Amino acid sequence: MSGHFRVFDVTASALSSELKRIEVLSTNIANVNSTRTPEGGPYRRKEVVFATKPIENSFESALQGKMEEGDLEGVSIERVYDDPSPFLMKFDPTHPDAGTDGYVRYPNVNIVTEMVNLMNASKVYGANVTVLQSIKNMISKAFEIGR
Repeated sequence: MSGHFRVFDVTASALSSELKRIEVLSTNIANVNSTRTPEGGPYRRKEVVFATKPIENSFESALQGKMEEGDLEGVSIERVYDDPSPFLMKFDPTHPDAGTDGYVRYPNVNIVTEMVNLMNASKVYGANVTVLQSIKNMISKAFEIGR
């Protein structure tokens, strides 16, 4: 049963990372038409980079009173960065943010891409919740058998 406890740590790190990704994607979608930000200029799309990370204080290790570094890896957010792709230019000389040439710089956010990524992140999050529920049910059944 020891491997079951380890799944909690890995899955928890995946849930946390996917939740951050969902937040970033939601912010991108919310700012699809933001031509002016506090920093100046249009909103720039954000992107999440995942990385593996050692699980240092796993639940199982804590129960057994031992810690072995590098023994288990989970998921973390390495960084969130601004997408350097160019802004979308639309001709609208009546827009308050139009340049002298009449073009408005819009965010480099493609709503279709963001929605597809959001659906993917949501499914990954749901899959990790299903893993947690399955392991919980397996542990519960094991305790029932042991009675």
